[in-house]
Amino acid sequence: MADPESVPRLCSVVLDCTDARPLAEFYRRLLGLVYRPGDEPPAAGQADERGRDWLVLRSPEGAPQLAFQQVEHLPEATWPKHDVPQQLHLDLTVESVEELQVQHERVLRLGGRLLYDRIDDPDEPLRVYADLAGHPFCIFVG
Repeated sequence: MADPESVPRLCSVVLDCTDARPLAEFYRRLLGLVYRPGDEPPAAGQADERGRDWLVLRSPEGAPQLAFQQVEHLPEATWPKHDVPQQLHLDLTVESVEELQVQHERVLRLGGRLLYDRIDDPDEPLRVYADLAGHPFCIFVG
């Protein structure tokens, strides 16, 4: 008999996107994650047949983290406007303003866009970005 006080375990956060592979690559490189076995990109010159519509990234230790589900159409969030709400966003933390600046440069190199800059806030320096699919995410000093 199941324990009536048991709770489900969070497996992963799933992001809808119109092109799963580039978005998975963005977060893999940004967060240092690895593909679930079988979801890796194909070797050079081979077609990307497996995993185009569902990809999973894990921590290097194997714990599921993020998944990417391909959809036909996805309106881009318009944050900070509310025409198309973000519905969900990721909060990422760093130890210092200097590290926030380092990560800022990485995000931009990987194709992310800066949406909001509050790096000079003495209580909680932060920046809000959009990933390749337009999903907002925050990096702040925590």
